[in-house]
Amino acid sequence: MALEKLTIALEAKNIEACNNLPSELAFMGQALQHQVDVFEKAREHDIILDLAPTGTGKTKAAFTVLLHKCNRNQNAVYIAPTNALVEQQKQAAEEFVQKAGLPHFVIAASAKEVKSWSDKVGARPGEKIYNLLRNPATIFPEVGGNRPVLLVTNPDIFYYATFFAYQRLDRVNIASQFYSSFATVIFDEFHLYDAKQLVGLLFYLALSHEFGFFNHGRRAVLLTATPEPACDAALASLKNRGVKIAFVDGEASTTHLLPSQTAVNLELRPQPDREQFLSELRDEVVQRFQSHPDHYGAVILDSLDQINRLSDLLQQKGLTSQVGRITGPSPLADRQRAAQCPIIVATSTVDVGFNFERNPAPDRQTLDWIIFSARDRASFWQRIGRVGRVLGRQQANIPSEAIAYLFEKAWEQGLDSLDCLGGRAALQQKLSDLTCLDRPFLSVYWQSEAFLEIARPLLKLEEMMQDLSQSELISKLYSTLKAVLGGKRDWAYYRRRMQALNAAEAIANDKKLTGDPLKFVKGQARWELVTTFLKAECSEEWADLDAKRTTFQQYEKVFREDSEAADALKKFCKYFNASYAPLFGFRSSLFESLKIKDPKGFILDLSDETLLDPIHLLRYYEFATSSEEIEITNRAELPYQISFRLRYRGDRLNFIATQMNKLKAFEDCRIERRRDNAISPTPLLTKLEKELIPGVIICPITNAPAYYRLRQEKITSYLITVSGNNFEKEYAFLPGLPGILSLAMYGVKLKLPDDDDFLIF
Repeated sequence: MALEKLTIALEAKNIEACNNLPSELAFMGQALQHQVDVFEKAREHDIILDLAPTGTGKTKAAFTVLLHKCNRNQNAVYIAPTNALVEQQKQAAEEFVQKAGLPHFVIAASAKEVKSWSDKVGARPGEKIYNLLRNPATIFPEVGGNRPVLLVTNPDIFYYATFFAYQRLDRVNIASQFYSSFATVIFDEFHLYDAKQLVGLLFYLALSHEFGFFNHGRRAVLLTATPEPACDAALASLKNRGVKIAFVDGEASTTHLLPSQTAVNLELRPQPDREQFLSELRDEVVQRFQSHPDHYGAVILDSLDQINRLSDLLQQKGLTSQVGRITGPSPLADRQRAAQCPIIVATSTVDVGFNFERNPAPDRQTLDWIIFSARDRASFWQRIGRVGRVLGRQQANIPSEAIAYLFEKAWEQGLDSLDCLGGRAALQQKLSDLTCLDRPFLSVYWQSEAFLEIARPLLKLEEMMQDLSQSELISKLYSTLKAVLGGKRDWAYYRRRMQALNAAEAIANDKKLTGDPLKFVKGQARWELVTTFLKAECSEEWADLDAKRTTFQQYEKVFREDSEAADALKKFCKYFNASYAPLFGFRSSLFESLKIKDPKGFILDLSDETLLDPIHLLRYYEFATSSEEIEITNRAELPYQISFRLRYRGDRLNFIATQMNKLKAFEDCRIERRRDNAISPTPLLTKLEKELIPGVIICPITNAPAYYRLRQEKITSYLITVSGNNFEKEYAFLPGLPGILSLAMYGVKLKLPDDDDFLIF
């Protein structure tokens, strides 16, 4: 039975203007009340959440915190959610600093920017950032002495710095700077953070509380129009532990209101299959342009391939000059050109910071209509918040149009009972009731292996503070994190595991190590690594040690004197370390992006060169490769299937017992590109080969319910053909954290590399 489309009228929105501007903000001329509220709340609160709608100046609100006396001459950091926004927000920060008369020197610090800094102050990225914060004039002589820095960076750099993830020579120095040197910390659009990024954010907030940084004037500002329920609960837990938190929205008042968004006529549709979806989108866009060629619109989808194919279809309809693409691979020139087109087709790249500004600016909304898909509530409200923005416009009473495509599951869970006369409040309530729009990985990850991830900085801090009177702060910090994230196990459990993992990492990464692998491993870490090795690889020896029939010293001697045993331990460390990559790696992509050329405009509008994920390239394009470059030659008629082939040196029963349903790093595993069961070879596949590829292999038949859920939710998995001594069989391979978490959520019993259970509490 066809699912019914739903139509609902969303009333216009307003935002409160400030009628009495504080003297400190007089330079702003006019301000919104939420901007003033953020400034005022920062006098007495540790954390301020600005929940004002998209496009109402939350960034400027956050910068007002710098104006307080205790922050005015202190360093600050602004974490923008994407690299594309780092430079944009740097410009916004420079403008604010200049108008406010602040002393801050604004510096952008993406990976690209850091690389461009002079090697005279360090060759390594971590070394450069440390020297910048210690003495900015070493890199930027124009800063001068005693001038504070406003660092605009991304979640990657923030995470690597605060989680001691930089190179060994830099990690302590740069972490110390990030923990201690910032009086103001601003997290922009944090609703877009994934589970790992949010762990980093919450860890930093908890540490700021327990280590007394809030007591010494630190202020943290969190900006989002769509907070996640899991984040709300985490912040509530921090509040219960004494952190002073203020919430600001700018929409509570009924006085001094300014129009911020027009009324929106919204249609909710179930998302059809791929081909029907694209043809339906094409027809909708063409009809709208033909009916109102003077109107502006946008299509926002999560799939890069769908956006590019839609662009093709619209060009075939004669709309080449009217359509512009804004996607992850789009260089700046392409984005600037697209922004002026009457029709913009885009991926989630535009969900943050892109305001669809036109030049010249119209006197009404910059988007008259929007069509979008949404996998979760945050993206739904972000995207619908893009249409009909009229703050500061002369005309604010022209309604806008929107079409939102949701998964069919939304109708199965009761979307069709929506009160279509109830406006925004009814829609908000109904969407909040739909579990298919949840982001479940947040709480799931927090209640599982996130605690091993936070054990890395905790253990390092504990080692640094072991002889200091404040060493008890570590147990207090862990207790706070346990309450915030919902953990069940004690700090000693994760300390042991992290000591073993750190030791394994050191041995695995030491290319010059010869002889005794334990010679540079000190203290308790020696015991933890050896016992982990014995448990995972030598069950009889572990039983003897556990029963005290042998001693730890005996095994130390074995690794010192027996080269085969030493090699076995080194090999284990290499595999053990690599196996945890999906949990500790900050990026989920299997491979680094590749530089590609696109002279025929399959993914680019103006430029002919960009960076692209190799998996996307392999699935959706034909291309030519040479030693120098990769050039896209055509779009694939049908997507290729990407699969893996694993050579296992053992029999089937042993493979099932030791390799399946377990987080592992797999050797002799190569990637294949297929269509209709025929391999399509390309030299690129050889370039992508890795020594070890981590993930989980499951049987899709034995685990059919979980596997079906994975496919339904479009979580990435790959076919993997395992060829053993007496068998060849196809399984499912999940290399990324979302897939691993989903398996655990849906009842698949997983093992960790040290043979512990992967538990969700």
